[in-house]
Amino acid sequence: MTGLINIAYNASNSTVIILDNSITGMTGHQQNPTTGYNIKGEPALAVDLEALCHSIGIKRVRVVDPYDLKACEDAVLEELAADEPSVIISRRPCMLLKYVKAKPALAVDENKCVGCRSCMKLGCPSISVKNKKAKIDATQCVGCGVCTQICKFGAIEKEGN
Repeated sequence: MTGLINIAYNASNSTVIILDNSITGMTGHQQNPTTGYNIKGEPALAVDLEALCHSIGIKRVRVVDPYDLKACEDAVLEELAADEPSVIISRRPCMLLKYVKAKPALAVDENKCVGCRSCMKLGCPSISVKNKKAKIDATQCVGCGVCTQICKFGAIEKEGN
C-alpha cells in the first residue's frame, strides 16, 4: 500500500495490478485481510480493496476475473493508456482453498486438435502433449476454462462431449 500511496500522492501515471486470491501466498494458505477472517480463522474486519484504493486517491479502480482473458487484456490495455494512476484488481479465490469447488475436468478432442501447442503456453500442469496432440490430465484439471479461450480450434471441451 505504501507504493500505491506514493503513486497517488505524486500523481504518477502508473497501473498497479493487485492479485487477490483470498489467501496469503507462499505461506500455507492463511487468511488475508480481504477475507473477513483473521489468521486464526475468526471473524475480522474485511478490507475492501476498491474502497481502500479510492480512499488514497486512485480514481480508476476496476476488478477483473483472471479466468476471463479478454476482460483482463482489455483492462490492462485501457488502464495503461489512461493519463492517470489506476489499479486493476484481479480477483478469484485460489483453487487450492478447501471451500473452492472445482468444475468438471476438460478434455481434448483429438480430431480437432492440430497440435499447435498454444494451450501449452498457459503453463497449466494438467496440459501436456502426447503424440503431437494436447492431452489434459483429468485428475489435475479444475475446469477453469482458460485453455478453451486459448484454443482457436475448439478442441478443448467438457469431458465426454
